Amino acid sequence: MRILIVEDNARIGTLTAEGLEAIGLCCDVAPDLTSATEFLANISFDTIVLDLSMPDGDGIEWLKAHRAGGVATPVIMLTARSALGDRVKGLDAGADDYLVKPFAIEELTARIRALLRRPGARSNTVMRIGPVEFDTVKRSAMCHGMPLRLSLREAALLELMMIKAGSVVTRDQIEASLYSFEDPVTPNAIEVLVSRLRKKMTRGGARDQMVTLRGVGYLMVEQGG
Repeated sequence: MRILIVEDNARIGTLTAEGLEAIGLCCDVAPDLTSATEFLANISFDTIVLDLSMPDGDGIEWLKAHRAGGVATPVIMLTARSALGDRVKGLDAGADDYLVKPFAIEELTARIRALLRRPGARSNTVMRIGPVEFDTVKRSAMCHGMPLRLSLREAALLELMMIKAGSVVTRDQIEASLYSFEDPVTPNAIEVLVSRLRKKMTRGGARDQMVTLRGVGYLMVEQGG
């Protein structure tokens, strides 16, 4: 899952990104609203973490404009404005949730997971495709009841493929979901990542669930050994 953090304080932005990346999320940090707008014009994000006090404008007005323009991405607003009226303004502008600074990274990750479980996103914390299970809270996978020992990025790929099960996922979609603009992506990085995950699934007893459609992308199917 890819998260956009809109935060002008470089230290807070970096620490927030590091905390989310530690559980396998992919993060980009926008230091101002102009940069955030440019990010959204080029990448589809799963959640936006938005600081309301930005150097080039007010986060509430920015959010209003983007909601009016059709941006439906879930938004968690971060604010030092603890007054009820300020929180209500943010929610009325289109925010889905809020956190008052300072906040614990554990609470932010829990709120992100809660947003992604809302109707229209994922309704359950555990996804199941054939013999494979993925726990979106623990960030862990099992096959035939036995744990699959996955790296953070392998787990993120499995989660993406299970969300998109039955639909083709292109290389570009994988790159956009799993890698930030700061991450170096070698020409064969996606192929290597898919190969590693497929081998671990096969060893776990889930054969032929990750299908390669040459020149098109990858497909997660129900059948498995």
